[in-house]
Amino acid sequence: MQWIIDRIENGIAVCEREDGGFEQFPLAELPEGAREGSVLAKDGGGAWALDLETERERRARLFKMQEGLFQ
Repeated sequence: MQWIIDRIENGIAVCEREDGGFEQFPLAELPEGAREGSVLAKDGGGAWALDLETERERRARLFKMQEGLFQ
């Protein structure tokens, strides 16, 4: 399962799940460099990891959609 950090408030990351629901996690428990828009996954041992490739693909797709709105 993947989570996307929707926003960070007072040291808490509000994350959207793949099913559209939301969960909150302490930012201190997430990997260093986690920020709004980061894609998170848990590795085989249950530790958090940043999914940088999925994040890049997602940002590129959203940027392309945004460009289409202004053309």
